[in-house]
Amino acid sequence: MSDPRRDLLRDQYDLTWALFEYHLERLSPEDHLWEPGPLCWTVHHRADGRWHPDWAETEPDPVPVPTIAWITWHIGWWWSVTLDHVLERPVRERTEVTWPGEEGAVPWLRELGAEWREALEGIDLDAPTAFPWPEGRTRVDTAWWVNAELMKNAAEIGQLRMLRAARG
Repeated sequence: MSDPRRDLLRDQYDLTWALFEYHLERLSPEDHLWEPGPLCWTVHHRADGRWHPDWAETEPDPVPVPTIAWITWHIGWWWSVTLDHVLERPVRERTEVTWPGEEGAVPWLRELGAEWREALEGIDLDAPTAFPWPEGRTRVDTAWWVNAELMKNAAEIGQLRMLRAARG
């Protein structure tokens, strides 16, 4: 017998992913590093070939507008760490998760999406988890958070992509 919570989470994830995929299919390499204004968070190419995201331990005021590159790194970071937690793997530090560049970002996100979809089928939804909150939550909480966070980030990417296209 199926768990109605898992069915709902799966359906919600599939809808969110379909909305996200609409924008992923249309992203061009030039979209990633486009800065919509003077106060932006983005990623910077280092001498060692890795991309380094802008970051602050305390959110600045005003909050910088992120580039699509920064948002795709952010998704990759939180999703990688979430998968580490729910699949009980060693949890990576934020600084260990690097952006794969304009050509690699979309395939990376699709891989994470497929890995999450598979994990969602098998994780124990009632198992306790402390990620991304303090203790006292279960993996069902983590799963609904992933759906909500992904929808928010997909909307941000879509809005940036459409603004860049509208500006020519």
